[in-house]
Amino acid sequence: MRKTGFLFKTHAGKFSFSSCSAFCHSPHCLHPSVPAEPGFQNPSNVLQKFIKPGQNFAASLALRHLSTAHSEYKGDQSSRENCPINYDTSEEAEPIDYWEEEEEVEPEIGDGGDGGGVVFQNCHWGEKALSIANQVVKEHTVDMELYAFKTSPRGYIYVRLDKLTNEYGCPTMDEIEDFSHQYKKRLDEAGTVEDFPEDLALEVSSPGAERLLKVPDDLNRFKHMPMRVSYVEDGSHGLETNKIFFLDCINTDLGNCVWKLVDVKENRDPSAKGRPLNRKQKDWRLTLPYATMKRVTLFISS
Repeated sequence: MRKTGFLFKTHAGKFSFSSCSAFCHSPHCLHPSVPAEPGFQNPSNVLQKFIKPGQNFAASLALRHLSTAHSEYKGDQSSRENCPINYDTSEEAEPIDYWEEEEEVEPEIGDGGDGGGVVFQNCHWGEKALSIANQVVKEHTVDMELYAFKTSPRGYIYVRLDKLTNEYGCPTMDEIEDFSHQYKKRLDEAGTVEDFPEDLALEVSSPGAERLLKVPDDLNRFKHMPMRVSYVEDGSHGLETNKIFFLDCINTDLGNCVWKLVDVKENRDPSAKGRPLNRKQKDWRLTLPYATMKRVTLFISS
């Protein structure tokens, strides 16, 4: 069996452990003034000890061929949960500064990141790593599935877990940590050096605020939440329009969605000087065929 050390890492300012309701990932946070549909709860009321959608929390593990040398985090649980931290459990782990970071590009459906899906990037061991991840999800979770899975030639594995019973799809910190440990254990037991690179690094996170919603598959799940929709209207010569909507309904037979405006600053006329939407604007509906919607995400106020 392969023996590996491991490293938990967080990037101060990018990742945080927190159980309080009032933290957000700069530059985005969920704005309390976003109006609620029936059944839509402000995240400040529902996400205690959950990873906020703007947070994209990661429990990261560096897997190496060495005996594990543990160092424990000192301090009470509340201190650990309310402060950005940077701690490790391996004295021989590679410095975080040298770790590969996912390239920040515009997400696309199926990109293995914010767009979900599976991407192996020509890694011959990717399918086996994915199979093991699916086994761990099946055997050690009840209401989660893999949202995204990606491997890199340098031996990095990126996993994003989607918690289906959470309004935002966010697993708890304990759930992410438990999956990470179970997955690491399975990778240790998986086989010989020929199966995987000599060094592996694992990052497990939630989908994050910028997850792309699949049209129409994901829309009903988030119908009580405001969404940012980029779409192309007839006669616009391909120019995209961005507005913040609530989903009104999906017409499966017709292949379209009906949307209604959310009363937020982004939808108001600048000349209105901050006044809310009028009755006509609130009653207005926009019907968009699936193909005209280029990008749909959850709305995160800046």
